[in-house]
Amino acid sequence: MIDKRAISWRFIKVWNRNLVTFQRIWKVNFITPLLEPLLFIAAFGLGFVGIVGDIRYGGAEFSYTAFIAPALIATAVMNNAFFETTFASFVRMFYQKTFDGMLATPLSIEEIIIAEIVWSATKAAVAAGIMLGVLGAFGYVQFPYGLLVIPLAFLGGIAFGAVGLFFTGIIPTIEMFNLPIFLFVTPMFLFSGTFFPVSNLPVWAKPFALAFPLYHLVELARLLCLGRHETVPLLSVIYLLVFSALFTFLALVFMRRRLIK
Repeated sequence: MIDKRAISWRFIKVWNRNLVTFQRIWKVNFITPLLEPLLFIAAFGLGFVGIVGDIRYGGAEFSYTAFIAPALIATAVMNNAFFETTFASFVRMFYQKTFDGMLATPLSIEEIIIAEIVWSATKAAVAAGIMLGVLGAFGYVQFPYGLLVIPLAFLGGIAFGAVGLFFTGIIPTIEMFNLPIFLFVTPMFLFSGTFFPVSNLPVWAKPFALAFPLYHLVELARLLCLGRHETVPLLSVIYLLVFSALFTFLALVFMRRRLIK
């Protein structure tokens, strides 16, 4: 049972601990969001543009590279948050016994879990900010509205960080993270409108795409970067908020069960 009274601003202490650790390797971590958009834009810009041509999306025509640019940011948010609360959190919990040490202090289980989720969202927002600068330099982001991608990335980071920590709470060994990656992350990456408009999918397949949180994150990112969208933005925001709340609750429940064994 979750004790709401056990959650306080002390979770910032755990967040700060992760920040201090991150500062030792920040240069390596910044390479990916700095170079990833350059590699994608180069690959798709040089290889696919001549084959695919312009993409019609939200009633307007866009080059293929402009179309995928916001989706690259959304995908980076998903990867940074999800992998932080799966592999990284599992290592801290199981191998390094970091959580055990924290529980020997006045910190509660709930504060540790919330801190892990918020930290994953912070990393996701930082990565999104770096990619935003790179893609903006190529003209793929409309400023100033594009700056709203950073708080959007934090919300998306909460969503994917929470679902990642939920999986950490139920998966017995680190090797078995291949299952949620294959069954959850990979389908989202391929069918959330990342590389083609969801409107191009068959009618029977569209509801599956709309059920993915990444789809709604991609839609909102395109709205902020390109000024176009295919779904109602408010519904996408509500979806991400509900998804974040649900899986934060589930992460608290299942991680508590695992940590008190």
